[in-house]
Amino acid sequence: MSFSSNCIYRMQNPIQNYAWGSKDAFQQMYGVANPEHQPQAEIWMGAHPNGCSTLINEHGETLRLDAFIQQDAAAILGDAWANFGELPYLFKVLAAAEPLSIQVHPDKASSEAGFAAENAAGVPLTAAQRNFKDPNHKPELVYALTPYRAMNGFREFAEIASLLQGLSLPALQAEIEAFCQQPTDETLKALFAASLRLQGDARRVTVASLLATAQFRQDKEAFAEVLRLAAFYPEDMGLFAPLLLNVITLQPGEAMFLYAKTPHAYLQGVGLEAMASSDNVLRAGLTPKHMDIDALLANVDFVAKPATELLMRPMVLGPISDYPIPVADFSFTLVNLNAEAIASETSTALILFCLSGTATIHAGADTLILSAGESCFVPAAAVSFAVSGDGQLVQIGSR
Repeated sequence: MSFSSNCIYRMQNPIQNYAWGSKDAFQQMYGVANPEHQPQAEIWMGAHPNGCSTLINEHGETLRLDAFIQQDAAAILGDAWANFGELPYLFKVLAAAEPLSIQVHPDKASSEAGFAAENAAGVPLTAAQRNFKDPNHKPELVYALTPYRAMNGFREFAEIASLLQGLSLPALQAEIEAFCQQPTDETLKALFAASLRLQGDARRVTVASLLATAQFRQDKEAFAEVLRLAAFYPEDMGLFAPLLLNVITLQPGEAMFLYAKTPHAYLQGVGLEAMASSDNVLRAGLTPKHMDIDALLANVDFVAKPATELLMRPMVLGPISDYPIPVADFSFTLVNLNAEAIASETSTALILFCLSGTATIHAGADTLILSAGESCFVPAAAVSFAVSGDGQLVQIGSR
C-alpha cells in the first residue's frame, strides 16, 4: 500500500447519525446516500478518534488519516506538529432538523484538568456521565449554508431584565427579582443555576407558567422561540434559555464564532463548522443526556455578548476570504474559484472541501477533481498547490 507524505488524497468521511440530524439535507445538497433513512447530523473531516476520515489513493486503496499521520507526523503535519503535536482541528458539515442541546465548551486549561481528573477516577471514556472526552478546548466557527437558527452568548443584561419583567415563575421569583434589581454576573449566575436545578413538580409548574406567558408574549422573538422549542422539549428548563441568550438567524454566507465558556445551541439549519479537535461538551438543557451542573457553572463566563457583535466578517483579498479566527488551532478560508489557477503554499496540513461546483487541485504530479461535498487532504510536505474550477472551495488548516 502506497501513501506518500507529499501527495494529496481524496477523503472518505464518516457520518454521525445523531437523532437531531436531517434525513435528506446531505442527500439534497451533496448527493449523499441514505438508504436506511436515518437522521444524518454531521459529516466529520479530520483525525478525531470518534470519527476519523479515510484517505483514498490513485489505486483505490484506503488508509485511515490517523494512521497516515503516524507514518511521518512531522512531515505530514508540518507546523501543526511543531505547535500541537497532532492534527489540531476538526471540520464538519452539520445538518440540524431539530435543536441541539444547549452547551458550553470548556477552555484549554479546564479541559486538561478535567480530562486528567476523570482518567484518574477511572471514568470510562464512553461513560454517559463523562464530561471531558479529551484534553482539548473546542472553540468553533459556524458558516451558514441555509438560514441557520442558533442561540449564542448571553443577551445584554438590560435586555434580559426587560424580558423577565412581569414574568411570574414562583420557583425562580427570588432569583428573577434579584437580577432585575441588580443585573450583574453574580445574579445572572444564580438565576441560571436555579433554573437548571429545578426538578419534579417545581420544574413542571415553572415550565407551564413560562409557556402560558409565552403564548401572550409571542410577538417578542424570545418568547416565540420558547414556544418553538417546547414542541421538542415540552418539560425541559432549557426553555428558559431564549430569555437569557441571544437568538440569531445566520443567512447563507454569514458566519459567527463561538468562544469557550459561552452557552450556545444550534436550533435548525445546515452549516459548516470548523473547530479545535475536541468533543468536550457540558450540557445546559434541551437534552435527556447527562448534565453536570456544577461542572457547567464552573466553565461559564457570565458576561454579555451583544447580538450585534456575533457575526464574523472576513478579510477579502480578490477571490480569497480569510476569517480572523482568534485561536491558532484552525483557520477558515473561502476561495471563489475560476478557470485561472490560484497558487498557494502551505507549511501545515490542510483539508480542502468543495462547497459548490467543481474544484481542481494540482499538487506536484497529483491532480484531483472534487465535486460539491467532496474533500481532500493536503500534507504539509506537499508544500505548494494550485486550485481552479467553477465553484467555491473551503480551506481548513492551523494558523
